[in-house]
Amino acid sequence: MGLALAGTISGDAELRGMVRGKPLILKTHHRVAGAIDSLVWDGVEFIDSTDHGRQLQSAVNADVDGQLWNECYNPTEAGSVVDGAGPASSSVLEALSVQNGILTTRVRMAYWLAPGMSSGGHRALNSVNLSDHRLSKRVKFGFGDLDTVIDYRVTYRVPSDRPHRRITIEALTGYMPARFSEALAWNPDKATLEPLPWNPPGEIAHPVVLSTPSGSHAMGVFTPDCPADGNPPVGYGRFEFQREGVVKWNCVFRLTSSVPLRPGDRSFQFYIVLGSREDCRRSLEVLHRRFSRR
Repeated sequence: MGLALAGTISGDAELRGMVRGKPLILKTHHRVAGAIDSLVWDGVEFIDSTDHGRQLQSAVNADVDGQLWNECYNPTEAGSVVDGAGPASSSVLEALSVQNGILTTRVRMAYWLAPGMSSGGHRALNSVNLSDHRLSKRVKFGFGDLDTVIDYRVTYRVPSDRPHRRITIEALTGYMPARFSEALAWNPDKATLEPLPWNPPGEIAHPVVLSTPSGSHAMGVFTPDCPADGNPPVGYGRFEFQREGVVKWNCVFRLTSSVPLRPGDRSFQFYIVLGSREDCRRSLEVLHRRFSRR
């Protein structure tokens, strides 16, 4: 599949590879504007794609006139809350390409809330459904000799529509089925994965991995990128939603400034680790050793 432009794209694409001798199949779908809504390894689905928020995707939460509330100005790659579990996305896929084992997409992100809706007692700060925020991704399997890694790069374009001074970039998140019920934290000093309680939920300073109890299947994320001076450290989060039967990990960057942030591109490099729990541990050990030398 070559490059497709807005108006001619189905949004359906896939990458295929092998991890530890077992098939890995990644799929995007038109329903979620080319976001990744399926990742199957060893016959097990790693993504819980139900509504338009539960994918392997990216989102942004920005301030408006100094006000920053969760979900109230929240451009989201896969679509909006009003899309529900429906067949279409409010986000607009502008380009998609699969060439030489590399998936690339560009999407104009919809606001998570429609105008007039509320979240956490606060009304949406957007007055339209479709934002001017754009998200591009580049995805390929493998890193060096590691087949247990997905090389994932995100570029977020800060528009000039509002004078944002604070932007929380959930640069990558993975919503996973409840069977991945064990949260683990990477300990770089011991090169181990250690139990991490779900409560309290939130972010820690080191990579998070979510695993099945047996350790047969697991996935997590690592970034070698560091925030610019004056910005908060990277946050690796884990969250459990018992009522919905879903868990998630994420990797969050926060941009802060006393003056409006400069419009333009901000890029972030990630390495998704997956396979067994031990595969994830070994991958994180290699990645940590590789990038700590820079």
